[in-house]
Amino acid sequence: MHPLAAIGGLLLLALTLWDAFENILLPRHVVRRLRSARTLSYLIWLAWSSCARRMASPKRRETFLSYFGPLNLLFILGVWAAGLILAFGMLLWAGGSAVTASGAVPTFRTYLYMSGTTFFTLGLGDVAPTSAVTRLVTVCEAGTGFGFLAIVISYLPTFYTAFSQREVNISLLDARAGSPPTAGELLRRHGRGRIQDGLGDYLQEWEIWSAQLMETHLSFPVLCFFRSQHDNQSWLAAFAAILDVCALLIAYGEGETKWRAQLTFAISRHAVSDLCEILRVQPRQPRPPRLSDEDLPQARALLVDCGVKPCSESGDAKLRELQRMYEPLLAGLSHSLYMSLPSWGVGADFARLPRSKVWARISSETADDSAHPLHHDEGRHL
Repeated sequence: MHPLAAIGGLLLLALTLWDAFENILLPRHVVRRLRSARTLSYLIWLAWSSCARRMASPKRRETFLSYFGPLNLLFILGVWAAGLILAFGMLLWAGGSAVTASGAVPTFRTYLYMSGTTFFTLGLGDVAPTSAVTRLVTVCEAGTGFGFLAIVISYLPTFYTAFSQREVNISLLDARAGSPPTAGELLRRHGRGRIQDGLGDYLQEWEIWSAQLMETHLSFPVLCFFRSQHDNQSWLAAFAAILDVCALLIAYGEGETKWRAQLTFAISRHAVSDLCEILRVQPRQPRPPRLSDEDLPQARALLVDCGVKPCSESGDAKLRELQRMYEPLLAGLSHSLYMSLPSWGVGADFARLPRSKVWARISSETADDSAHPLHHDEGRHL
């Protein structure tokens, strides 16, 4: 008998099952800091992102970072499976020589091999239990392995459905706010006729999106590391653009659109704050500032062009107050997840950015045969 091995096996079994339960089945985030799977993921991410920061090519770096999310998910599942196999192997070993192995004296590796074949329900029969205790442990492990595999099979479709739902709105934002999305471009494309009529309803869609993202990403934090299909899109950039628009409308707007912006801002800021907490991200000031004092008059002028009442400098203080509520959180997530934040869509820096002509072509009322897509290849984004 090995009593210490039995105690260690029971502790490892309980910790592994509880960790898997909290991450897969429990529909809420856990504030306890010591969690094996999440701690290992965090440590691996530090090394992974450190390697990415040394890559000179942005496209190669973004591709490298995109592999982390799926690989980390497989790694977590592997850690849980390995932990359960090791725990049951220790329990079998603690029972002494209570197994029969063809042509060999049972060692710890024999019990570990038996545990693995039992966990994956292989049933090879070359190692068999002989005592009541080892038979009971074998039956319990077979049931645990079968249940674990069934939960994993049902977990992956739910996980990727949440990811797909997140990406739909991000892809739709491409046509309304450009790539990367900016508040200024979103306002320009809505124009004077749609700020009061259509923008409020659109912000309500993002209010729902923010609530859904908060629910899924708090339950499955590894989703935060899954990156979008295109290099210049991300869920963090979408949050930034929508919060920027809401901040402008709250500071300078009025009426129904302002009220919609207040609701969307509240839930979006709540989601960003909770994600910072669960990912252990510390707020930090964006450097350089995303909206400088020199660019602020251009933002006010853009609102006036889009039909908002003349914006006085009295709203500037309110805008800066709103920025302090969410920009440090976004900057912290940007630094930790290595996702770029978009500009506000105004100012000299935005004017120098290369932009596709696709939106200009489809929104123009005149035809131009030379601009046919067969003649020019200008990218995928609007």
